[in-house]
Amino acid sequence: SFWQGYVVLLALAVVVKAESPYRFFHWNVTYGDIFPLGVRQQGILINGQFPGPDIYSVTNDNLIINIQNNLDEPFLLSWNGLQQRRNSYEDGVYGTTCPIPPGKNFTYILQVKDQIGSFFYFPSLAFHKAAGGFGGIRVLSRPRIPVPFLDPAGDFTLLIGDWFKNDHRQLKAMLDGGHKLPFPDGILINGHGPNGVSFTVEQGKTYRFRISNVGLQNSLNFRIQGHKMKLVEVEGAHTVQTIYESLDVHVGQSYSVLVTMDQAAQDFYIVASTRFTDNILSTTATLHYSNSNKAVSGPIPAGPTDQIDWSLNQARSIRTNLTASGPRPNPQGSYHYGLINITRTIKLVSSAAQVNGKQRYAVNSVSFVPTDTPLKLADYFKIGGVFRVGSIPDNPTGQNMYLDTSVMGADYRAFVEIVFENHENIVQTWHIDGYAFWVVG
Repeated sequence: SFWQGYVVLLALAVVVKAESPYRFFHWNVTYGDIFPLGVRQQGILINGQFPGPDIYSVTNDNLIINIQNNLDEPFLLSWNGLQQRRNSYEDGVYGTTCPIPPGKNFTYILQVKDQIGSFFYFPSLAFHKAAGGFGGIRVLSRPRIPVPFLDPAGDFTLLIGDWFKNDHRQLKAMLDGGHKLPFPDGILINGHGPNGVSFTVEQGKTYRFRISNVGLQNSLNFRIQGHKMKLVEVEGAHTVQTIYESLDVHVGQSYSVLVTMDQAAQDFYIVASTRFTDNILSTTATLHYSNSNKAVSGPIPAGPTDQIDWSLNQARSIRTNLTASGPRPNPQGSYHYGLINITRTIKLVSSAAQVNGKQRYAVNSVSFVPTDTPLKLADYFKIGGVFRVGSIPDNPTGQNMYLDTSVMGADYRAFVEIVFENHENIVQTWHIDGYAFWVVG
């Protein structure tokens, strides 16, 4: 009958709409010549691009990313900030994912489930990050979900980071030879050195800038001459909207700011400079008003240099906006900090030393040694003798550094408090891969 047919058609429509969209990518990873600091270097290109292409997606999209490795060595990409729920084998770091052999391919199947925000991807093996292979990721809110600010007139990705003229193999060899990394040769913005990139805007309009530090070791301060920045999102969480004149962006971090073009019609400096270093390296890009009648000029606006308290106070000033609509990847109620039943506390202390003539770094005295069989495979196929769960202690022991395949066990759905401690005279950046976490102290 007519009504039966109507009901069937309606049901089919509901089923069709229920599945989240798929986005397909095919990336060819190759070596190629790049000139970020004016000298020829061997860079890692994705589809011929340095940096690699941006990923645009919407909450709950399925990302199917086929990586063809045409390098002469194994390769992996990690997705910094994308949560991997019970699928750590998609995360692209050693131990959870098999390296992609030369000439072979691997297809990542990721879902940006209950996520929004600004992230980036990067190579996770063999210092490849020092040669490129990184790019931006943005996850937009679904159309019906209100965002706590008006749609900007434009949306820019800025990948900032320290850069070395040395080949990534040379940097690796330095560590293997017992040396620490040298001071970087420059700072890049979107793969370019000083004055190498420009962003065109219209006077009176507001734009979104997604800033990620994709470097190796240096914290950077970011600022835009003559303009204030309104922080609206940090790594997938809307923030209480605070105004900053400059922002410290540490390695691995991603910030999203709104900037209103409320100045005279001219060009302005965009600046990134090193923090906590004796020598201050800086680089510039150009903010170009479309009706500009004056080129960028004058001294580069100064930023903070070695003030640690300044940076800590800024970090403390950043607060999650709990009234904003958006994904809540958090059914256990983690926003009620006082109600969480902490089941385990882990204290991780980093250290540096030479072991067997190599410069090594350790956590709780254990410096990680890779195994012939990737850990996830050994676990899945129950291959004994590859690693031992608990081979790294929950707390520092005070022992001298030693080598082991450090693996820590955890219980599913446990709430773990992790305390990081750093006695080194450099900033240590921790990547809690595939997980969301909340800084509580």
